[in-house]
Amino acid sequence: MDIELLFKIVNASVMPAWVLMMIGPRWLITRVLVHSYLYPFVLGIVYAAIIIPSFLQGGEGDMMSVAGLQVGFQNGLVLVGAWVHYLIFDMFVGAWESRDAQKLGISHWLLLPCLFFTLMLGPVGLMLYLVIRYFHTRKLSIA
Repeated sequence: MDIELLFKIVNASVMPAWVLMMIGPRWLITRVLVHSYLYPFVLGIVYAAIIIPSFLQGGEGDMMSVAGLQVGFQNGLVLVGAWVHYLIFDMFVGAWESRDAQKLGISHWLLLPCLFFTLMLGPVGLMLYLVIRYFHTRKLSIA
């Protein structure tokens, strides 16, 4: 498969989950698709199908230095695999934020910017949610 097409498909594939979390957090379809871990599992299969063969081929680059990463990411398939890694974890965090906010009674309007930033800038969205969560619960623990 063309690497650019694969990139576009995996990028587009996560958008329905994010839209569901943003506009219908309590809908049955959101619970079935997003909160059942279906998305991360399916994307995990895609990730494994990309990354495992790359490791087995023993290409250039490594994860022990910036220079090693630069070399490894020159391989388009490895770069798309890394992007899928980001997509999976950002969505997993966004889904957790959504479930946690519902459990704690945090307004969905306060959650929306957190979800947007989690989608676009992962850790920034999580950080924003944790600040909102702290002011709502007055606890540093997420347990």
